Amino acid sequence: MYIVTGGAGFIGSAVVAQLNAEGIDDVVVVDELGTSDKWQNLVHQRYSDFIDKHEFIARVLEGSFTDQVTAVFHLGACSSTTETDADYLLHNNFLYSRDLADWALKNGARFVYASSAATYGDGSQGFSDDDSVTPSLRPLNMYAYSKQLMDTWALRTGAAEKIVGLKYFNVFGPNEYHKEDMQSVVLKAFEQIKETGKVKLFKSHRSDFADGEQRRDFVYVKDCAKITTWFLGKPEVNGIYNVGTGASGTWLELVRAVFSAMGKQESIEFVDMPLELQGKYQYFTEANMTKLRSAGYTDEFTSLSTAVKDYVQNYLMQDDRYL
Repeated sequence: MYIVTGGAGFIGSAVVAQLNAEGIDDVVVVDELGTSDKWQNLVHQRYSDFIDKHEFIARVLEGSFTDQVTAVFHLGACSSTTETDADYLLHNNFLYSRDLADWALKNGARFVYASSAATYGDGSQGFSDDDSVTPSLRPLNMYAYSKQLMDTWALRTGAAEKIVGLKYFNVFGPNEYHKEDMQSVVLKAFEQIKETGKVKLFKSHRSDFADGEQRRDFVYVKDCAKITTWFLGKPEVNGIYNVGTGASGTWLELVRAVFSAMGKQESIEFVDMPLELQGKYQYFTEANMTKLRSAGYTDEFTSLSTAVKDYVQNYLMQDDRYL
């Protein structure tokens, strides 16, 4: 049995799809569906059971979840970088993760969890996933800090020598439709172009970056899913790893790729960044992928233009947009 928490979510449902592609359908999806449309992320997937996330952790903690588990992909979390309820983030993103990791280790299950590139803060310390760097990082928001707590716990207790943490960078692709404000700029740009014929991007509020030249490491969700399941066959490979492409692109490059994929003429307007974001905004991210490559991962990453084209033309422009 394979457990995927957050399995109805963005990266989680992509991991379920990847497991299915690898011939694995003995999958238990753990999530909380609420009133959003994320249930549709599961329509094409094959899985054996669905368990509410609160019921699941309760059964784990009381010892009543006794099924034999091969691996736990813990991808469930609140991913909102603007969430201000620190207690909620602490319990949902850190304590839940810690307790689940402890349980998986005690039961001999492979444990892979989602961290985030948001832990790198303003990027002034670079983007190395070397263990000596991680404890000194200074996140810019509570979401990132909740992920940092899990990473530093894993290192401090030695759990990182037995489990895997993945620092996902700017992920985009199918099945992110329920994420509202946290949707990728690819999806937001597509909807803006469809409705108005133009895209709005934030102006730069730093003199060393021109408008639209802020850079991020954009990584396709399909590549993220492949990396995530790759660790199943590598039980000897543990620790905290970046999941990006190793090559940053600008917002202008990203939205121009969307215009091109849609066959539309480019029209871009720059607007002021909200004040609440100006001190918490990452102007540059670029994953150092040396550690993952050294661990043996050899697959090439989908280029930004190719990934955007696939996403736009094979999903966003289709009646059925789901993986």
